[in-house]
Amino acid sequence: MIKKEKNFAYIDGANLHKGISDFGWQLNYVRFRIWLSEKYSVNRAYIFIGLIPKYKELYTYLQNAGFTLIFKEVIYNNDGKPKGNCDADLILQTTRDTYENKFDKAIIISSDGDYASLVKFLKKQKKLKIVLSPHNKNLCSILLKRTDAPIAYLNDQKSILQIKEKTPDADRTA
Repeated sequence: MIKKEKNFAYIDGANLHKGISDFGWQLNYVRFRIWLSEKYSVNRAYIFIGLIPKYKELYTYLQNAGFTLIFKEVIYNNDGKPKGNCDADLILQTTRDTYENKFDKAIIISSDGDYASLVKFLKKQKKLKIVLSPHNKNLCSILLKRTDAPIAYLNDQKSILQIKEKTPDADRTA
């Protein structure tokens, strides 16, 4: 019997949302979670995200879709825009899980060059499966590309992962 890998995904929530939005489509998180499980044997998928009370329904939706949310307290800039930098939390959780041998391989979901040192560390530990970039090749950080890690681009999976608009009468209702 073949042992199935036990892999963990570490997702920079803001980077994922912004990357997909920049392409003009919306991610179906339920489908995304299933895809991660089927394609990459992801048992646990962490989303690192800023905690803003008005988005509690989103957080419930993500948890019901099978994601483990790691919240970061947000601060607001002078324009009132929230900022919840989750990079350090994602790196720390991944490193801790690596040393505690909680997973076989890690999937990093971000285009942010701040994760290049984490990717190098995971490669050295033989614990990196792939980097999934929410941005295209041109916008994915050169620092990530220089790690020579395998990188795939989520926009290539748009047909599978996007929220599909319901066409009139698609379900035989008016």
